[in-house]
Amino acid sequence: MDRNTKKKKDNSWPAVLVLPILIPIFLYVAIKYIIITIPLYITIWLKGIRVFYVYSNSPHWQERVEKEIIPKLPDKTIIMNWSERSKWQRNLATTAFFHFGGSQEYNPMGIIFRPFRKAKVFRFYQPLKDLQHGKPEALLKIETEFFQMLNK
Repeated sequence: MDRNTKKKKDNSWPAVLVLPILIPIFLYVAIKYIIITIPLYITIWLKGIRVFYVYSNSPHWQERVEKEIIPKLPDKTIIMNWSERSKWQRNLATTAFFHFGGSQEYNPMGIIFRPFRKAKVFRFYQPLKDLQHGKPEALLKIETEFFQMLNK
C-alpha cells in the first residue's frame, strides 16, 4: 500500500463521526419546515393575506413609513408596530413575523406572499439608515422592488 492510499483512508474517519451529528440536524430542519412553514404558508394564502409590514415609532422612519408606504399597501395587509410588541398576542401575524423575519434588520420590514411561491422579505432598515446619511439610492431601489412585486 502506498502513502497516498493510506492517507485517503485516514481522512475518511471524520465523515463517519460527523454524519451522526448532521443527520439529526437535517431531520430537525426538515420536520420544522413540514410542521411550521408549510401550514403557515397555506394559512396565509387561504386568508388572502398579501403583505405583512413591520415598523416602529422610530423618529428616523415612522413618518416616512406612515406617509409613503402604508397608504400604498393593499387590502389584507397586516401592519405591525414593533414599538407596541408588548401588546402583541401569539397569532398568525406574530408567528409569521418571527418565522420569516429572522433576527436581524427586521424593522422596518415588508414580507410579500404570493400563492405557491416563497415569501419575499424586504428589509428597509439599512436603506433607511443610508438615507439619514444622505444616500437615498438603496431606499429608492428597495421601495421600487417592493411596490413592483406588490403590483404583480
